[in-house]
Formats: sequence, C-alpha cells, structure tokens
Amino acid sequence: MDRSENSSTRALQVAEDIVPIGELKAHLSEKIRDLRGRRRPLVVTQNGKAAAVLLAPEEFDRLTTQAHFVAAVQEGLADLDAGRIVRDKDVGRRLDARFGPLKSKK
Repeated sequence: MDRSENSSTRALQVAEDIVPIGELKAHLSEKIRDLRGRRRPLVVTQNGKAAAVLLAPEEFDRLTTQAHFVAAVQEGLADLDAGRIVRDKDVGRRLDARFGPLKSKK
C-alpha cells in the first residue's frame, strides 16, 4: 500500500466533494454511506459558502491521532531546545531509586 493511500485523506474533488445543504438533505443516507469508502471529506455549503465538513469516523480518528502525535513531537523538540532532557542512563537510575531495580527472570 503506498503512503498516500495509507496515511492521508485523498485530495478534494470539487465536482464530487462539495454539496449544497439542500442536496445533502435529499440524499443524506446515500452521502453518509459513501463517506467510508471515499476517504475524502464532503464539504456542505449553505448560501454558497462552506458551512460544514463531513468525514467518516475512521478518517476523523486518523486525523485526530496524527494531530496528537505531531503536537507531542513538537513538545519534545521544544523540551530539547530548552534543555529539558534526561539521558537514558539517568532515567534508569531515577526509576531504580524510586521503584527498585528490575528483577531478572531466571
């Protein structure tokens, strides 16, 4: 599976992906059913302006997870830039001091 299929929403197709609210009301079941297979957002317009965007639940979850990951990486990089880092061996020592050393299996 190539990266674009796996990790990103497909590009918006103006002719298929923008629908007036009246058309959405008339064909709501069909439009909702089609969301899962299309992997593209459906833009709903009202009075000629974008009013809402519909996504399949899986796409919403994927986008949310991706945003949380990016935020965590940015936070880690900011910590690195600010000098708020701890080396691996220091983490191990701190954990051992607080919880005791790991017991090895025999």
